[in-house]
Amino acid sequence: MNLFSLEGKNAWITGASYGIGFNIAKAFVAAGVKNIIFNDINEEALARGLKNYADAGITNVHGYVCNVTDENAVAETVKKIHAEVGQIDILVNNAGIIKRIPMHEMKRSEFQAVIDVDLVAPYIVSAAVLPEMMERNEGTIINICSMMSELGRETVSAYAAAKGGLKMLTRNICSEYGQYNIQCNGIGPGYIATPQTAPLREKQPDGSRHPFDSFICAKTPAGRWLEPEELGGPAVFLASHASDAVNGHILYVDGGILAYIGKQPE
Repeated sequence: MNLFSLEGKNAWITGASYGIGFNIAKAFVAAGVKNIIFNDINEEALARGLKNYADAGITNVHGYVCNVTDENAVAETVKKIHAEVGQIDILVNNAGIIKRIPMHEMKRSEFQAVIDVDLVAPYIVSAAVLPEMMERNEGTIINICSMMSELGRETVSAYAAAKGGLKMLTRNICSEYGQYNIQCNGIGPGYIATPQTAPLREKQPDGSRHPFDSFICAKTPAGRWLEPEELGGPAVFLASHASDAVNGHILYVDGGILAYIGKQPE
């Protein structure tokens, strides 16, 4: 089981104040990570994140204000991390946004904002950490992709375009930097039960399930929403030596949605 140990490693998880990134951080700590590094967009968001870690009893955490779409800000943050924490062994490109707007109603600026955070930022941050990883001849990058890396759906044209691009960026980082013993893989989460999705799972006034809740459960062989903690194991696997021969792969943690055509109507 030592293959799955992250003992002594430093992990930078972008946008990990809460949600998926925060739960991956907790799994990394349980697997032995020495230092968790995370960033958020401003001081207020950073403070909320630091409180979440403190409440979880995680003390080996370092937070930075950094806009991951800003190349100069990322370069400065990487310098600070190297000086104050040490080398970045694991990078998780987790920060992301979504705008649910029909494409014909979406402004170009809205489309671009999603592309910048969900696709351009992982390029910027990965490019900033790669030189030091190349010098050490070792490193791990995990990109948080999506089922929308494979599927389309109404109102998420920008998100699907960005996540599809992130899938191919993942494969290209593998292709270009595998020679330096750098692994780059992706995780594609399914529908996760978080506070943000709670309204979609609430009972209706008549006691029936929310239509979207029924839709997701009918499309998932597991018949349920997934819990954020269920992404921890896959993330630890991809960050550890257990996955040294896995590169350029997208691991879909979706309860089987991508394998399933859905239930036949009754």
